[in-house]
Amino acid sequence: MRNLGVLLCALVLLYSPVSNADAVEATGLNSTASITPAGPVRLNDPSEPGGAVRLPTSKPSIWKRVRKGLSLYQRQDHPRIDDEIRFLKRNPSYLDITLRRAQPYLHFIVSEAEKRKVPLEFALLPIVESAYDPFAYSHGRAAGLWQFIPMTGQRFNLRQSWWYDGRRDVYASTQAAFKYLSALHRFFDGDWLHALAGYNAGEGNVRKAVKANKARKRPYGYWHLQLPRETELYVPRLMAIARVVANPAAYGITLPYIADAPFFEIVEIKSQIDLAQAAKLANLSIDDIYRMNPGFNQWATDPDGPHRLLIPKTHAAAFRTELALLPESQRLKWHRYLVRSGDTLSEIAQRFKTTRAVVRDVNQIKGDRLKIGQALLIPTASKRDEHYTLNVNNRVQQAIANVNPRAGSSKIVHTVKAGDTLWDLANTYDVSVGQLAKWNSMAPGDPLRAGADLTLWVPAEITKRPGSIALNGVNPQNTVRKFGYTVRDGDSISRIAAHYNVSMDDLLRWNSIRPGSILRPGQRLTVFVDVTQLSH
Repeated sequence: MRNLGVLLCALVLLYSPVSNADAVEATGLNSTASITPAGPVRLNDPSEPGGAVRLPTSKPSIWKRVRKGLSLYQRQDHPRIDDEIRFLKRNPSYLDITLRRAQPYLHFIVSEAEKRKVPLEFALLPIVESAYDPFAYSHGRAAGLWQFIPMTGQRFNLRQSWWYDGRRDVYASTQAAFKYLSALHRFFDGDWLHALAGYNAGEGNVRKAVKANKARKRPYGYWHLQLPRETELYVPRLMAIARVVANPAAYGITLPYIADAPFFEIVEIKSQIDLAQAAKLANLSIDDIYRMNPGFNQWATDPDGPHRLLIPKTHAAAFRTELALLPESQRLKWHRYLVRSGDTLSEIAQRFKTTRAVVRDVNQIKGDRLKIGQALLIPTASKRDEHYTLNVNNRVQQAIANVNPRAGSSKIVHTVKAGDTLWDLANTYDVSVGQLAKWNSMAPGDPLRAGADLTLWVPAEITKRPGSIALNGVNPQNTVRKFGYTVRDGDSISRIAAHYNVSMDDLLRWNSIRPGSILRPGQRLTVFVDVTQLSH
């Protein structure tokens, strides 16, 4: 929810504005999806070349329905709203691109808002939160159309696991968002603007601001509160968007046509299925399946559910028929694996892109002990990883590929070890935590998973050739970096030495510590690290 920067970042995607025709809705404009039963639905991003194809326009527009449900913006008049209106008038393509991206989801979200009896301004809230991108992820660890942070997602039963992130599930997150907004509305005694501000800044911060104004005997309506700068822009931005949607012609803006009809159906699938197999059954591309079901992180749905898929309405009946004909055993591809010396459940699961729990459950294994020669049955993807271009790993890799490295830097890949943190690695490589997170499409607070690869960009001279750490902490190849390490609870000389791939003797000598000495939390140690050795 703390993702106001999405709106500004999306300007990078702007292209030539659409023509401001006389009609309020451009019913013949390109959109994000083609509803043609003869072939796959194309849910392309309209900001991509060739990503927009024509839609039939026989059904009424959703905008008439939305306008009837707008109930907040009319009572708001503030210079900050006028500033946002000017922004939208200067950048008409922003709304055009964002609303085309909303096309598969908007009818469902409007319907859910009506069921919950919330103002239909809130159906427009994902424009502000995520630019209607279900894969949006902020540096505050907020994800999905509604930008739930992990803790708030858990509070509203949006489960987050290796297989699935409910914050990106269009169906689940929309219901959670309206539950949250309704709860905030009650919390703030029926004040929708306070509720909206609380959605962005947290109810505690808004309540504190209200109490402060009451204590000073000042007005405590939203416009009078001292709130974070982001929240001060957040509410007027939504009010400005609502004002434009209510009367786009008055601002010289044309809204893309979106039909007032369901785009998708919710199909119960009862058990786990390979998303490539689901795409084949539905006559969709694998990317289409991910765009309709962005909550799934991996190559298959979550074995623990939810056991449902959103399928475009024009393809849903055929999908149900084909799914019913498919034997349960063919929903996934199965691999027979013989346990070798040194194998662990975690390593096997990682190799086959599944989880330890799945391998254990399928093979009825209690605990983690394996026997050499033991046969394991493991569910695997039916296609190579590159075919699942929108799984979480491939999305991250694409984001990394789009990073512009620092001038004069070289790429290093660091394989995460147990106990690694972004803070430790940033210190090791002399970069900031923010840089390291950005290079790997992460938020600074994200946990690291042992075995994962992180990309870093370090000065080119460091990666020219490997060297060893000299006894005096200097090496002629200039691959060694000196940094300070702060001892934490549970640290020991052996643990720190192993973590940074140095000898205990060197670590003791660099810090004039006697063998057997006890480390104190907060104690500062000097460590000389050969970064070429840490990159493997």
